[in-house]
Amino acid sequence: MWTERDAMPTNLAIDDKLIEEAQKLGNHKTKKDTVNAALDEYIRRRKQAEIIDLFGTVDFDPSHNYKAERLKKRS
Repeated sequence: MWTERDAMPTNLAIDDKLIEEAQKLGNHKTKKDTVNAALDEYIRRRKQAEIIDLFGTVDFDPSHNYKAERLKKRS
């Protein structure tokens, strides 16, 4: 998990209108919080998009009873 110690001082030229709008939409207190949240969301979305590449590569068994498997794990 990211901590304040891991922070790297960085100067970026970010469009003030974009950062202000993102800050309001996300209800973030600071520009730093806004940028960190935006980067986190960007990374999560990109990783989720990679899952699409798996479509058609995983074998599917229509007769598999996943509910029965769940019950086995509980007992």
